[in-house]
Amino acid sequence: MVEIIQANAEHSDLIAKLAQRTFSESHGHSASKEDINNFILRTYNTEVIRKEFENKQVDYHLIYFNKTIAGFSKIELQCPNINISEKNITKLDRIYLLEAFQGKQLGVKLLDFNIALSKKQHQNGIWLVVWTENQKAINFYSKMGFEIAGAYDFKISETHTNPNHVMYLKY
Repeated sequence: MVEIIQANAEHSDLIAKLAQRTFSESHGHSASKEDINNFILRTYNTEVIRKEFENKQVDYHLIYFNKTIAGFSKIELQCPNINISEKNITKLDRIYLLEAFQGKQLGVKLLDFNIALSKKQHQNGIWLVVWTENQKAINFYSKMGFEIAGAYDFKISETHTNPNHVMYLKY
């Protein structure tokens, strides 16, 4: 059984822990261990996540599989991108699943859920950034209809960036 619920500030610690683990699982080898650990501590801590709930354009959702937490998503409504001329678009900022839950169609369900939520808010499309070496994710988003719209350098540390694709799905 799959359940998707809207998260709130009380879920900040859970989201931070999920983000730390999933980012490490998927990107842990993309930079030095020190850079990855510092990025995770700086970006995915409870206080940073809690602060994000103050932004009314941001929505976090948790996904459960058989009553066990499997991952989460974060979207930001009305978030333009310089690579996309369309107005009124949503950024899929995070869609993170624990490795143990990948391959169970949970990513599809969570993405479809967020697309429906975005459309309900009268958005014209949804975009994201994905590491160019994460072929599994690129294939997933391509199958879901996303197309590469540009490039973005994802800053891990002062001395390290990872090349990313900007991918976009127009509704």
